[in-house]
Amino acid sequence: MIMRLLEPSSQCYTDKMDESSRIRVAIIDDDRSLGDALRLIIDSSDDLVCSGTFASVEEALPVLAATQPEVLLLDIQLPGMQGDDAIDSIRHICRGLEILMLTVFSERERVFASICNGANGYLLKSTPPAKMLDAIRSAHAGGSPLSPEIAREIVNLFQKTAPVQSKADLTSQELRLLALLADGHSYQSAADQMHVSVNTVRNYVRSIYEKLQVHSKSEAVNRAVRRGLI
Repeated sequence: MIMRLLEPSSQCYTDKMDESSRIRVAIIDDDRSLGDALRLIIDSSDDLVCSGTFASVEEALPVLAATQPEVLLLDIQLPGMQGDDAIDSIRHICRGLEILMLTVFSERERVFASICNGANGYLLKSTPPAKMLDAIRSAHAGGSPLSPEIAREIVNLFQKTAPVQSKADLTSQELRLLALLADGHSYQSAADQMHVSVNTVRNYVRSIYEKLQVHSKSEAVNRAVRRGLI
């Protein structure tokens, strides 16, 4: 992990840039020790500054709106709102923010879903400190940094992606439900719109997941959009 690679003490730089000129980096990770280690790594550089560490998206949102960081390190697995599902909410309040997803291991489907949701890069938490700092600078400059293991997972995903399914594979009701979910409807409000019970909607969702080979609502919507189904 990153904190194991952190030197016992951080050198104080006398030639640091003025704080207002440094790249502001926020961190959302429920592992407080890792968040503290990342803060030390960032603050030890002469061109970056940590503007805040948070244990959840819900805790971070009001502060992010006020501080407007330039780069966000976002854990994918969080209490409450998950990192990959929170990207839209975060971008709504920080429109110019560069978002780098963090994970302890590479999950192929969640990697792709995060990138489709608008993440700018994807890093393993085991990334060495120097490379983590380089990734932050790269994202700020408009790049899309990826850990090598993540890049390989993305290549594998493209190589193994099944042929595009036709609309006939999904029923008209399933397609309508997908469109409603893409518009932000909950299961209950989608059921109201379709004049069916919420249990029927859940049955449709299970069928959609099986046909599209996904495991979450965001993945289902993203895959349907990519395949031109909705």
